[in-house]
Amino acid sequence: MLEIKNLKKTYPHFQLDCSFTIGADQVVGLVGRNGSGKTTIFRSILDLLRPDSGEIHLFGKPVSQLSEAERERIGVTFPNSFFSEQFTINEIKQIMTATYSTKFHMADFDQRCYQLNLPVDQKVKNFSTGMQAKLKLVLALSHEADFLLLDEPTSGLDVIVRKEILGILQDYLDQKKDRCVIISSHISSDLEQLCDFIILIDDGKIILQEETDNLLNHYGILKVSAEEYPSLEQAFILATAKRKYGYACLTKERTYYQDNYPQLAIEKGSIDEVLQLLTKGEEQ
Repeated sequence: MLEIKNLKKTYPHFQLDCSFTIGADQVVGLVGRNGSGKTTIFRSILDLLRPDSGEIHLFGKPVSQLSEAERERIGVTFPNSFFSEQFTINEIKQIMTATYSTKFHMADFDQRCYQLNLPVDQKVKNFSTGMQAKLKLVLALSHEADFLLLDEPTSGLDVIVRKEILGILQDYLDQKKDRCVIISSHISSDLEQLCDFIILIDDGKIILQEETDNLLNHYGILKVSAEEYPSLEQAFILATAKRKYGYACLTKERTYYQDNYPQLAIEKGSIDEVLQLLTKGEEQ
């Protein structure tokens, strides 16, 4: 579905340099701190930004060569990019009909708006943050998109609205095979619930690519005192950070340390904790 090979983009104080592949029927979480390169990747995939070098193929061809029909197979949400807030949903529907011709399914769109209690005759500026987030996702799904690029779709929303949005997305993916999603989020619990695969990026470089189940089931954080640390088996340690109590050590062999170091405090590795240790982040 998507192949990124040796993608490079240089800025005065930052350089993106990454490669990864995402297949059909995969939901991939792209995780990283602000300024790590996520937006540059997204804009490059959409051919809104020209990289210095590298290749991006979507649907089997370079993104710069996608036809209009193929571009209509892409659904996108960005946190700060949307229709004018002066429009109503009814007015937005007219734009979508003109833009996507036969691809825009008005009946399905109307049904989703009804189910989500989105008023079609009110200006978007009067919508709550949660209502706007729901509308953005519903619009991204309204034209049979096979490839979804979702940038912080649940940012700033409460737990109930986030659950609704993730449910909408999961239902959409269940309707048809061979759909693919890249989703970026600072809310790791959303990614852990939805994503098949996690890509961690920092300072323009991919520092980890891992199946979500493997990350949650096999990675772990060892809490080791300064006295215990010298005798700790280092072969399975991926990263270490100094902490007040001694050291926090990231491993992808949690069971090994549980079996051989029963005295240690060992926690499961969450996405946030793995990212924090791999980037040498400070303890929160």
